[in-house]
Amino acid sequence: MKPTLVWTGLAVYVAAVVAIALMSRKGMRKELNDYFLARRAMSGVLSALSYGATTYSAFMLVGLAGLTYQGGVGALGFELVYLSGMVLVVYFGPRFWMAGKKYGYVTPSEMLGDRYESRAVAVVTAVASCLFLIPYSSVQLAGVGYLLSGMSGGSVSFTAGALIATVLAIALALIAGIRSVAWTDAFQALIMIVTSVGVVWVVAQGLGGFDSLFSALERDYPEWLTVPGNGFFSFATFLGLTLPWFFFSISNPQVSQRLFMLSSLAEMRRMLLLFLGYGLIYTLVAILWGFSALVQSPDLENPDLATPTLLSSPLVPPVLGVIVMIGILAAAISTIDSILLTLSSLVARDVYGNLGRKESSAQQLRVGRWVIPLIALLAYGFAELQLDLIAVLSVSSSAGLLVMVPAIVGAFFWRRGTAAGVLSSVVVGGLLVIFLELTRIKPLGLASGIWGLAASTLLFVVVSLVTEAPAAKAERFVGDIRRWIREKGAF
Repeated sequence: MKPTLVWTGLAVYVAAVVAIALMSRKGMRKELNDYFLARRAMSGVLSALSYGATTYSAFMLVGLAGLTYQGGVGALGFELVYLSGMVLVVYFGPRFWMAGKKYGYVTPSEMLGDRYESRAVAVVTAVASCLFLIPYSSVQLAGVGYLLSGMSGGSVSFTAGALIATVLAIALALIAGIRSVAWTDAFQALIMIVTSVGVVWVVAQGLGGFDSLFSALERDYPEWLTVPGNGFFSFATFLGLTLPWFFFSISNPQVSQRLFMLSSLAEMRRMLLLFLGYGLIYTLVAILWGFSALVQSPDLENPDLATPTLLSSPLVPPVLGVIVMIGILAAAISTIDSILLTLSSLVARDVYGNLGRKESSAQQLRVGRWVIPLIALLAYGFAELQLDLIAVLSVSSSAGLLVMVPAIVGAFFWRRGTAAGVLSSVVVGGLLVIFLELTRIKPLGLASGIWGLAASTLLFVVVSLVTEAPAAKAERFVGDIRRWIREKGAF
């Protein structure tokens, strides 16, 4: 594909999203609650599109397609487990929303710190989120780098592509906070779904139709249509990949923070239903892309190049290829700017706000805005390492966040949970995940996320049982929310 066409597409996209972000500033107040939560007044439709764009990032059309290219249909089961994990939103969504409304929480770490009556809990969980989400942010930048480099035939380098994504994500996050992120996400989500479905149809026709595509797979790659198939998706590998994804909606703060933003439970219900439909379509598209690339270009050394190679192939008209490139770029940008905002709110509200004297919300907002470029540059530096498969690295990052799950479940359902239990589970469980990831050790053949979740659960329960719980706070927090759920019936 001609580099001039790639650069023209980029210019049009950047101009469009910046214009939308600037328009979203209308009526914005210079308040922490508005900048990070849009005054808790977001609609279900906007939330669903923003949720979809944030969740389905470069991981999907670059990473999941690459995972399909390498391992086959097991990638479909892996992603469907994530969708099934949205059942957690049915149970935890109303509780997050109620807690945010009642106590004014801005971040999930702030909620945990208050529930367990410990500033240390807020600080440690915020730091742990930063530690594991910065590598995940780098995945998005790497996805853009691979995409632009592959589609331009190397005329746009990996470094240039990642740097473009970094600068744009910083700009969108700074212009109007979550407002600019949500509105640009909605625009980007529509681009993503329309263009990706269009390419599936065009490519399938180029390969002779869907019947011909699957006939070719059955003839040349039958093991890609079974599990474990070619051996990539063994049970241990599948479990290690899917467990972090099942708990993604509550363990990842850039997602759970959005449960504070909705205007009502009715809007949350609308968001959930729309997102599930969007997610199913997008999942099937990514899988079909991976299979199409396998049939069209079976000898790629790096599976993450499956999507760029497919889009730059003769099967896809150049103009359509550029439009889809923009859709994938949009997916990556929407994810990283959401993460930038969430991490900056964690640093400002839970780290800066709890260390030393208690700072005002206005000062926390200023700190949060200054932190955004710093976090983005750290993610960019990590992306330049060009580590591993994008899909596998994404899951590795989410595996570290699994250590938050026991504390979150305990906050709503177990009055006996203590701050010491949270701190020990997050610190020890997190260090265990980091050790296993760095050394590539898999005890009993099981991935780091499984061991991290097991260790953090055990520590949370045992340490909580031998330490004193904040009885009064637990009774108010757990009791009030349970009574409210009984009265309102949640969803």
